Amino acid sequence: MTDTNIVDLRSDTVTKPTPDMRQAMADAQVGDDVFGDDPTVNRLQEKVAELLGKEAAIFVPSGSMANQTAIRAQTQPGDEIIAHADSHIYHYEAGAPSGLSGCSLRLLPGPQGRYTASDVEAAIRPLDSHFPQSTLIVVENTHNRGGGSVWSIDSIAAIRAVADAHNLKMHLDGARLMNACIATGTPPAGYAKYFDTVSTCFSKGLGAPVGSAVAGTAATIRRVHRFRKMFGGGMRQAGIIAAGALYAIENHIDRLSDDHDNAKRLALAAAEMPGLSIDPDSVETNIAYFDVDENAGTAQSRCQTFREKGVWMLPVAPQRIRAVTHLDVSRDQIERAITVLGNVLGSQSAV
Repeated sequence: MTDTNIVDLRSDTVTKPTPDMRQAMADAQVGDDVFGDDPTVNRLQEKVAELLGKEAAIFVPSGSMANQTAIRAQTQPGDEIIAHADSHIYHYEAGAPSGLSGCSLRLLPGPQGRYTASDVEAAIRPLDSHFPQSTLIVVENTHNRGGGSVWSIDSIAAIRAVADAHNLKMHLDGARLMNACIATGTPPAGYAKYFDTVSTCFSKGLGAPVGSAVAGTAATIRRVHRFRKMFGGGMRQAGIIAAGALYAIENHIDRLSDDHDNAKRLALAAAEMPGLSIDPDSVETNIAYFDVDENAGTAQSRCQTFREKGVWMLPVAPQRIRAVTHLDVSRDQIERAITVLGNVLGSQSAV
């Protein structure tokens, strides 16, 4: 089966650079970024800082490095980080908060990856030498395991008030922050102003091949810069990939609404099919989770059958499948995916 016949919904990380993005990368001016000499990297960092309303930003190779350098810059070994139990920093970053920063995690429950200011208040440790010290609160927006769920500004503001009352810092894992901005109409700086540091990713919905950034105060970003080097993230002629990221934030943010529409379309159709269950109202951006009826097989077996027919999805639990729409999935491909799912599941019901 050729690539053109494949509908790859495993993740928005599978996007490939567009021809215009490739041209921008080929034409990029470069220098040694470790010395601060790469003009394209410098321009990207200035652009990100402006977009997020922060004093400074730094380009890093990955979203995990963005989160972990921000954590390391704002904590000490033995501190405790407050985060959701389904957070990316806990599940998908290889134990880095403990391994790289020496921090434990205080994990909070809550629907769709969201917790409340009251939850945070109750989780903050007393100032007692027996306990780890609560130092940092992490919010993930949108929330991956929450199904691309979006945090409201009111909820974040309430948590910020608790953080300020207890002298805690806040980090925004904004790997898919631009999806939240498009879904709510909130500008990036409107979210970012509540956080001491913000990470954002270029290689997911925005379609760049590599890279993320961390933004914050100039002093904090100087510390992030040091830990980027310590963690092996110093790059040389990085302008080649920074140009892809620049192109992405200049051209691919507004079109994220297409991905949201496609995810909703897929969810509405799948909700009418036997053997799958999903609440379409839970699909707020570009991520949809489907639960597979045990009588219809496992998530692994269903995904294998779908894959054989050209629709690639990701089994994430014994009975759960994730589908993510993105730059490289058109509306026609979503319709093709709906047809395949309907045929496999014994229904071609469409909304």
